[in-house]
Amino acid sequence: MTRRHFLASATSVAAASRGQRPNLIFIMPDQWRGQALSCLGDVNARTPNLDKLAAEGLLMRNVIANTPVCCPARSVILTGKYTHANGMTANDLRLRMSEPSYAEVMRQVGYKTGFIGKWHIDGGLRMPGYVPPERRRGFNWWAANQCNHNHFKSLYFRGDSSEAIAMSKFEVEGWMDLGVEFLREAAREKNPFFLTVQMGPPHDPYKAPGEYASKYDASRLKLRDNYREGERVPARAGIAEYYAMMESIDDQMGRLMKTLEELSLLDNTIVFFSSDHGDMLGSQGARLKRKPWEESISVPGIWWNPKLIGRGRTSEAIFSHVDFAPTFLGLCGLKAPTAMQGLDHTSVITGKRKQLRDAALLQIFGPFSGDGTMAGWRGIRTATHTYARYENEPWILHDNQRDPFQLKNLAGSREHASLQASLEKRMNAMMRTSGDSWSHNWTEPVEDGGRLYKDRAYGSVAEYLRTTVP
Repeated sequence: MTRRHFLASATSVAAASRGQRPNLIFIMPDQWRGQALSCLGDVNARTPNLDKLAAEGLLMRNVIANTPVCCPARSVILTGKYTHANGMTANDLRLRMSEPSYAEVMRQVGYKTGFIGKWHIDGGLRMPGYVPPERRRGFNWWAANQCNHNHFKSLYFRGDSSEAIAMSKFEVEGWMDLGVEFLREAAREKNPFFLTVQMGPPHDPYKAPGEYASKYDASRLKLRDNYREGERVPARAGIAEYYAMMESIDDQMGRLMKTLEELSLLDNTIVFFSSDHGDMLGSQGARLKRKPWEESISVPGIWWNPKLIGRGRTSEAIFSHVDFAPTFLGLCGLKAPTAMQGLDHTSVITGKRKQLRDAALLQIFGPFSGDGTMAGWRGIRTATHTYARYENEPWILHDNQRDPFQLKNLAGSREHASLQASLEKRMNAMMRTSGDSWSHNWTEPVEDGGRLYKDRAYGSVAEYLRTTVP
């Protein structure tokens, strides 16, 4: 399908006029694992504003990152397509311009579309991180960079200018400053808006502003039952800083809601809070992401608008990144492009249906020594179990109901052979229907040492290998 054809098909919309369409705000911090909310029982988390949103809206307990690593996850969210289908099978590639974008569909029908924060799908040098207007995928209000992990010293770009602007404060507050500016501007206009603010924290390095870090006593943290010490695994001090960064984000969520109230935007604005992937933080003795365990694949899912969504609801429905784009469009009364592979979960979010899918497909395509990922793998996460395997052998099988910390690996057990075979069959079926296969894997350590972004942008691992490997 050509870009023109996908836009034409997408703009066949519901009968509602522009003025009736809701506004939508998507807040996405980087690397916030799904368990780390006080409303979900994490005693270390101080998230009163997010807890309030959950209590007044919808808390989804099974929101899953299909490919739990930054660029691939962001590409899935934007395009509504799995990574093997949109081409972003490794971190730091450039997303193909032929791929669909929910922002382009919204912009076609008059939405003011704002992107603020970390973009990280344009490939090439991460910093200073200028992304030219023609590669902004439908966002017409821009204050962003490509990728920066110095949260206290960031650069970003405004509008069409290629002149970098220094951010003089912790980036969580700095990005929300720009979010508030966008909202004040949008409130003076007639058209609906979509705004996404995508922050770097609580991604490592684990360091929070002093006024937040000072509130956390690392020695008193309650570590998860599956925490294990290991090589380069965050210790208590780093985990305390992780939670401190989360509290700073929660404060900015409170600020966001106060701004919406001040501008009389609450009634017709839907707010969604989630993340691109989680963080192992020593669970299973592992670090960072790219793993099939809950701490890596599970992300928050809080929807707010009591009028449009309902109040005080929870959902066990499986909702994965590939479903985000069609759902954003559905909530705005728009039809998703046929190229999108995800499902529009508007009926679930508004309480009309309990669930649309019974499993999420999990995918990692190659190794990364930086977080101990040995090879590409595939998996499936159902309402009750997680199963993952390498191409040549099974890896893990967990009963998440009886064993919520995934301490017992049932893979290869005679007692659970039938269960494993059933999950294997379901995983293979999801791979087949989505167009995935093991042939999409790569084995060269292309993500190590910044090889994919230190000199120029590459559109695929194959392109990198053709041009750099003898």
